[in-house]
Amino acid sequence: MAILSDRWIRDEARRSGMIEPFVEAQRRDGCISYGLSSYGYDARVADEFKIFTNVDSAVVDPKDFASNSFVDRKTDVCVIPPNSFALARTVEYFRIPRDVLVICLGKSTYARCGIIVNVTPLEPGWEGHVTLEFSNTTPLPAKVYANEGACQFLFLKGNEPCEISYADRSGKYMGQRGVTLPKL
Repeated sequence: MAILSDRWIRDEARRSGMIEPFVEAQRRDGCISYGLSSYGYDARVADEFKIFTNVDSAVVDPKDFASNSFVDRKTDVCVIPPNSFALARTVEYFRIPRDVLVICLGKSTYARCGIIVNVTPLEPGWEGHVTLEFSNTTPLPAKVYANEGACQFLFLKGNEPCEISYADRSGKYMGQRGVTLPKL
């Protein structure tokens, strides 16, 4: 399995629309950087957030997710409470080739502020907006900036196309748009 270069990412984005909208070079003009890097793509976080709250004493249950466990915010700056959590999504829509697996890592700018970004792997054949999970591990409120870089995606090419892709098995998160909550 090999990590794929900026040249491959650019060519695939142009050829198949693997990343839309696609930013061809790293942008950082006064913001947290985003766009194509040497061996990855730094995606932006959109302005839609679901911030977890305990106002209604809800229980977070992946089998029965209650909408009263969070508040919705559409904002340019999301403030995540201390030791709390928020869901968001990428600005970019991804279409993953059938012989590629994508891994996501948080950006060091956020990591150095105690903000951890988690995303499960993007499987071969999957497409959609990526739901991002932000954890504020600090005892202080923390800011996340919409339309700026949030995480880096690394593209790994398999030794051959997979036998059954995410699309083939009609995965439950296929084609997701917006911030997507847990599904069974």
